Amino acid sequence: MERRTSKKVKVGNTYIGGDSKISVQSMTNTDSADFEATYRQIKRLEECGCNIVRMTVPDMDAVKTVYSIKNSDIKIPIVADIHFDYKMAIEAANAGADKIRINPGNIGSEDRVKMVVDTCFEKNIPIRIGVNSGSLEKSILEKYGRPSGEALAESALYHASLLEKFDFTNIILAVKSSRVADMIKANRILASKTEYPLHLGVTEAGTVHKGVIKSAAGIGSLLLDGIGDTIRVSLTADPTEEIREGKAILSALGLTEECGINIISCPTCGRTKIDLIGIANEFEKRTADLKVNKRIDVAIMGCVVNGPGEAKECDIGIAGGVGEAVLFKKGEIIRKIDENRIIDELIEEIKRM
Repeated sequence: MERRTSKKVKVGNTYIGGDSKISVQSMTNTDSADFEATYRQIKRLEECGCNIVRMTVPDMDAVKTVYSIKNSDIKIPIVADIHFDYKMAIEAANAGADKIRINPGNIGSEDRVKMVVDTCFEKNIPIRIGVNSGSLEKSILEKYGRPSGEALAESALYHASLLEKFDFTNIILAVKSSRVADMIKANRILASKTEYPLHLGVTEAGTVHKGVIKSAAGIGSLLLDGIGDTIRVSLTADPTEEIREGKAILSALGLTEECGINIISCPTCGRTKIDLIGIANEFEKRTADLKVNKRIDVAIMGCVVNGPGEAKECDIGIAGGVGEAVLFKKGEIIRKIDENRIIDELIEEIKRM
């Protein structure tokens, strides 16, 4: 698919937009004043493949944590999330934050906006403009009657203009809604009206099950249109879940070349004579942390009808029989495996690849 042409913005050691890969973000949920807890969580996020992490910075204790994180062994960029207090934006920038997230209309007068802009310009730090359904200006809300996609997009462009007034264009736009259709509409409008990179996400999406469905629908629809430069799957869950699911969405769309196991498994039917559901779940569990030096497509299929034929493009796979399965590679059957040895032998073969 052809991606929308967007401006390329540097965030610490990572780029958003332009020809850079689509990055996956999350946000800490620890007390930002607690350095040890926040450090440990960011370290776990870093280890599971998080590209950028955001943390709330409501006070000077949180600013101190930003400084300490930036002077630790953490390598991924840190985004300081600011609400209302322009002074915290300035302090966080001075503490080493790699990006500042603000809603310019919420931090006061133009003089205050200019002070934040001047600091970010001096530090070469981008500003992420965050707009959501609960942050719309009264005039825009009255115009559209509700926080529609059109209203969200207009608000984002308005806030961008507040920064552009001071010749600041090192901007990323993040427009989110808990309504999937509104989020999609808003970002499609922005994609047609600006070249700023777009941060995609369905805000307050919910728990893992429903949250992932909403996020996949919203984020996936836009990415298939070539729209979107960085994503966050917002879940009421451990932040590492957001990274796993975000990477899974990119993988499902063919938008990542990262190493790992990609499972293709059939939904089963009356032809299935082995416990394929149990095998697929156990295989996924046992290979979750398996390190491989390339992407490997693994087929877990219920019968030979759907096995080597339909899954012949997979690197390796199994297809069930009666109490056994056949092992195949690129559609060619290699040997038969007893049902009790399927997972063990499949993993052994993968390790040799």
